[in-house]
Amino acid sequence: MGNGALNGAVIAVAGAGGPAGHAVLLRLAEAGATVVGSDAHPERLAEAVDAARYAHGGATVVGDTVDLLDAQATRDWAEHIEKDFGRIDGLVHLVGGWRGSATFTDTDLADWELLEKLLIRTVQHTSLAFYDGLERSDRGRYLLISAAGASKPTAGNAAYSASKAAAEAWTLAMADGYRKAGGEGGPTSAAAIMVVKALVHDAMRAERPNAKFAGFTDVKDLAEAIVGVWDKPATEVNGHRLWLTEKP
Repeated sequence: MGNGALNGAVIAVAGAGGPAGHAVLLRLAEAGATVVGSDAHPERLAEAVDAARYAHGGATVVGDTVDLLDAQATRDWAEHIEKDFGRIDGLVHLVGGWRGSATFTDTDLADWELLEKLLIRTVQHTSLAFYDGLERSDRGRYLLISAAGASKPTAGNAAYSASKAAAEAWTLAMADGYRKAGGEGGPTSAAAIMVVKALVHDAMRAERPNAKFAGFTDVKDLAEAIVGVWDKPATEVNGHRLWLTEKP
């Protein structure tokens, strides 16, 4: 087990049931953290939790089925983590979703209605629910996984890019709260954005063996970068976009 900055930390992972969630739970457990994953799909979540437990027999990895579109359920989740484990040191927001169109005028506003829930509302609920607990931590981190398209939208990705941009703005507002609370000494907790072009994992490569996936970030590399955030002081993280791909 790890003996670095995450040893003994308690980290929540929202959207833990997907391929990125698998990688992040594994890496956090390896780093010595207690990990609490959530997902709307209990079967996928159980698979990810079991894999992390199996790989790291001494790690505490648990899963909670939480509807992050329910503000009170999200607050209850945050409160019970802190009550059960005595602290909360991080929230990694992996909840994703994508909808696009061939052209700008082909955009279906039903896509916006879906993405607003998945990519914005879940960020609002988790950030508000976990803000105080993370501020009480000596190493609190809120990490939003975002996309380069938020900074350079394309015609067919209007709804997706706008949703990501709104989530980034919300996270930066959270960061400003930590900045102000820190005063002259600077923040002890941080909210930051980790930017990828897109994510890739082994199953995708197996399905498309000839694809280049240029500029994509492997989920294992994402997990490594997430763990690395705790090695940096809050002042170097808070309010920053941490680029894992080339800036547009």
